[in-house]
Amino acid sequence: MQREEILSLLKEYGQHHILRHYHGLSAEKKRGFLRDLKGLDLKAVFDLRMKFSLESGIGRPFQDVCPAPIVTIPRAPAEIAAREEVRLLGESLIRENQVAVLIVAGGQGSRLGFEGPKGKFPITPVQKKSLFQLFAEAVKAISLRYQGLLPLLIMASRENRQETQQFFASHSFFGLNGDAVYFFEQEMLPTLTPEGQLILGDDTHLLVNPDGHGGFLKGLYKSGLLPNLIRKGVTELFYCQVDNPLVKIADPVFIGHHKKKGAEISTKVVRRRELEEKVGIYASVNGRPAIIEYSDFPPEEYRALDGEGNPRHWAGNIAVHMISLLFIRRLNLHGFTLPYHRAVKDVEALGPDGKVSTIQGWKFETFVFDSIPYASETFCLEVSREEEFSPVKSQKGNDSPNTARAAMNKLHRSWLQEAGALVAPEAQVESAPSSRWIRKN
Repeated sequence: MQREEILSLLKEYGQHHILRHYHGLSAEKKRGFLRDLKGLDLKAVFDLRMKFSLESGIGRPFQDVCPAPIVTIPRAPAEIAAREEVRLLGESLIRENQVAVLIVAGGQGSRLGFEGPKGKFPITPVQKKSLFQLFAEAVKAISLRYQGLLPLLIMASRENRQETQQFFASHSFFGLNGDAVYFFEQEMLPTLTPEGQLILGDDTHLLVNPDGHGGFLKGLYKSGLLPNLIRKGVTELFYCQVDNPLVKIADPVFIGHHKKKGAEISTKVVRRRELEEKVGIYASVNGRPAIIEYSDFPPEEYRALDGEGNPRHWAGNIAVHMISLLFIRRLNLHGFTLPYHRAVKDVEALGPDGKVSTIQGWKFETFVFDSIPYASETFCLEVSREEEFSPVKSQKGNDSPNTARAAMNKLHRSWLQEAGALVAPEAQVESAPSSRWIRKN
């Protein structure tokens, strides 16, 4: 959009405070402010605000939710044998360079009391390796074990891409070939007040937020990386988020199941540890697999028990997926269709007096799991929480660095004990990511 179009749009949507701010800037700052506005989809965010304002107070109707097909943790000999079959299939895809790894890392570490991208946070119990180092070393270990090229993709945001790239470069990409590590950005959307007013972040920028982890579907396509990967023979993408240090990167069993089923998107789940745990639920809605956010459940339904006294809705989403690259391309060829969700959060805003204050803001974001109902075929695998899920969400309490380090210590200790080692009860244990791949998966 040109200058007059932008100013006209601001006037149309009643953003008079932004217009006053713009007209009070110097000529140089006006140019910078316009550059910022040109890169944002203002009309889309105003339309979203209207949509959610109309829906407020109505409430979303709760649909009938039924169990979806899930392959549970194998117990019987026949189940274990079948697991070995799909593991071999998954390994073959890695050897044939058909798999890439994507880590969603657009967030900052502010909730952990940490300055900078969350992926830089030191997480391992002994050496204090960062989350980025942990994942990069896992990719290297898998590539060496299977003698395959496993491209690593990092989705950053506008606020942390440069720092993320510098971090990898300054550490020589943690032993990976820098030419096989790719960075791209998710889009940003303006944050609004509940009254629909744009918020200033500073003199020449609006306050914005990343468009959610679902934004990788669009970002990967628009960056040009998607067709590049397809040309190189990559067919499947292993997806995870940066805040779970227990992720089993490029798990061959998961890859094999995904490929054997011919799924366009596959999901890992764990059993909810308690009725109050706030996780999305993998289930069937209107006959199709989907993930339903815990906030969309009536509280009594979310806590409901089955006939044996276990949670009726037990399959908790851990944000680990396998996704077909052709599925991502198909979604983008016909327009980006994922629905937006609204998050209401306290934000730091620049006031008309030039001072920063905390106000309430509306952020709009997309979730990758909302693509599941669009897939022609899907798959879901239950895994062990103790082996694969201990996210770092908060500074203290559950899902904190302390709980993640304790989970890593316990898991790595078990590997040593399986190998016949004696480990002192008080010892802190940390194994290299390659240890996971020396063991039989």
